[in-house]
Amino acid sequence: MKQRDYSFTFGQALSQVHILEQFPLPATILEDSGAIPSQGILLVCDTNTEYIAKKIRGSQNLPLCVLECGEAGKCWTSIERIITAAKSAGLGRDGLFVGIGGGVITDMTSFAASVYMRGARLCLISTTLLGMVDAAVGGKTGFDLLGIKNLAGTFFPASHIYMPMDALKTLPSGEWKSGMAELIKTAVLDSAICNEVSRAETQVSLDKLKALGPVSIANGIPSALGELIERAVLVKGRIVEADPKEQGTERALLNLGHTFGHALEAAAGLGKLSHGEAVAWGMVRSCELGLALGITPENRAREITEIIAAYDYETAAPHPAMKDAAFFMQALAGDKKKKAGKLTFVVPDAQRAVLVSADRIEPQFLEQIIKGELQH
Repeated sequence: MKQRDYSFTFGQALSQVHILEQFPLPATILEDSGAIPSQGILLVCDTNTEYIAKKIRGSQNLPLCVLECGEAGKCWTSIERIITAAKSAGLGRDGLFVGIGGGVITDMTSFAASVYMRGARLCLISTTLLGMVDAAVGGKTGFDLLGIKNLAGTFFPASHIYMPMDALKTLPSGEWKSGMAELIKTAVLDSAICNEVSRAETQVSLDKLKALGPVSIANGIPSALGELIERAVLVKGRIVEADPKEQGTERALLNLGHTFGHALEAAAGLGKLSHGEAVAWGMVRSCELGLALGITPENRAREITEIIAAYDYETAAPHPAMKDAAFFMQALAGDKKKKAGKLTFVVPDAQRAVLVSADRIEPQFLEQIIKGELQH
């Protein structure tokens, strides 16, 4: 495939996304970032992407920090290990952190870079579908704390984000499933908002996802998937440009399915469910909430739910992994996306989605939704 490059401005920060076929070479990363080896470079990966990091490093003796894989490792201990490795490697404030992996690694590497000596240089190499279409773009960093997903975090966009399609060729089926949920979310939100790609045939649409079907890479990466990844990058990039620190309403729409989903992840035990599985289930709950409030048209709720089911996500409530509804409600109440002390939900409307304050919703009503007891 031909390399595609896009630039986004998040506040005062310029972030460039490179969609390419193969993994970038160290020389390319250094040249793009303006870093030099004498300033200090640290590669950060997990046990799943260690082989990729070593391949990128090649014969160069670049310092490498290898972390535990999965959500269980997304904690302060891992952040401390990254910072300790950076100090041991002699990184200064102009040193370069390079995160290689999925959303867990890119979130943590970005956070560590944002606080190391009050901000170092940062590049990311996204190796999962979820990372490419969501986690790596937009500058959100963080780690899990006190049992709450991403409770601690900063806004710190990477100067360069590389998305090598080769990384997807060895992606486990669970990672495909996690990433496809974010593509479905993008399809619900997508409208012709990107000047570069505004034709209807380029949109991430529910119809396109229906046609693609559950991804099989036995014969290579489908070209349609590459196009959808590209479009998802554009959609998220433009939304974040309009609201880089989620102070308005536009970027908050990207949380569709996430308020319910993050609470489910916590209730199931962080790391027991993939982020995508939880968000997919959360989108169905958002549709039910929208139906009950008269915001989501019945045919749109049905279409969204049907495609989520077609990709073999759990759609029924209560979710089998949710063992304690009371703990779920507690996690929901502790959601980090509160504003003025109030929860906000994103629900689909006829075209995209809208924000709904919890002021409009009785807690018992939410409990009925997550338990599957709501009568329409």
